[in-house]
Amino acid sequence: MIATSRDPRIQLAQLLLGAVDIAADPALPPGVVRLVADDGRQFIAKQHAERDRYAGELHAYRAWVTHLSGHAPELVGRDDATRTLLLTALVGHRADTFAPGSPEEELAHHEAGHVLGKLHRATAMPQGGAVGASLAERFHGWIGRAVHADLLDAAEENLLKHHAVILGTSQMDSAICHLDYQPRNWLLGDTFGIFDFEHMRRDARVRDFARLEFRRWQAAPHLRTAFFDGYGRSLNDTERRLLESFGAIEAATALVKGHQEKDIALSAHGRTVLSRLA
Repeated sequence: MIATSRDPRIQLAQLLLGAVDIAADPALPPGVVRLVADDGRQFIAKQHAERDRYAGELHAYRAWVTHLSGHAPELVGRDDATRTLLLTALVGHRADTFAPGSPEEELAHHEAGHVLGKLHRATAMPQGGAVGASLAERFHGWIGRAVHADLLDAAEENLLKHHAVILGTSQMDSAICHLDYQPRNWLLGDTFGIFDFEHMRRDARVRDFARLEFRRWQAAPHLRTAFFDGYGRSLNDTERRLLESFGAIEAATALVKGHQEKDIALSAHGRTVLSRLA
């Protein structure tokens, strides 16, 4: 989206900050623009295409991001009519730009574990069955979509349903989770920063590690070690088994979304995770 004076993101920023300039930032996704105020301060204006994602991220900033003080943008203002948020800008380098095997990559994972541990500890609730039952219900919905799109054979469908049963009958603790916790949403600078909170909600705590486990750590286990060193403790045997079942959710959602969005890489990721679980 090209920002103009009639762009809702620019209008919101001008209303709250006065005159602003657009700062080129090709790494930002569509809908997001970096702005510079007259006093040199930088901000991010983000317009959501979907109202539920807007509502989710707004609620996260108002209810939970306070637990990440110093590690997350601050909400400056919003426009509900246009689904637009104005945020302070974090300073640093996106963690997915670091060279594989570099000290910066390992440091980013350590700091990511430390900050996520603070969020989880601040919002933890003891073990119960409600979280697993809710996850299993949603998971069955994803399996149904995959079956309807003819993305699974009978053995794969049965495998995913087996993991849905495990989730539905498991006791697990919950916490406020980011649920898209991976290097593309981290910044490493003078401090470690996190952004993109549109998926944030209370969920099974272990689920917050799933994308890292199945997209990063299995190929680079030293990053898993660095992360949990920062987090403050490693997973126990029960949690490791649960993480496998969260990998089943990762596989199903990747297959369905990859098919819907014609994203070959995402579909391939789903297939890879599914084969690892078999």
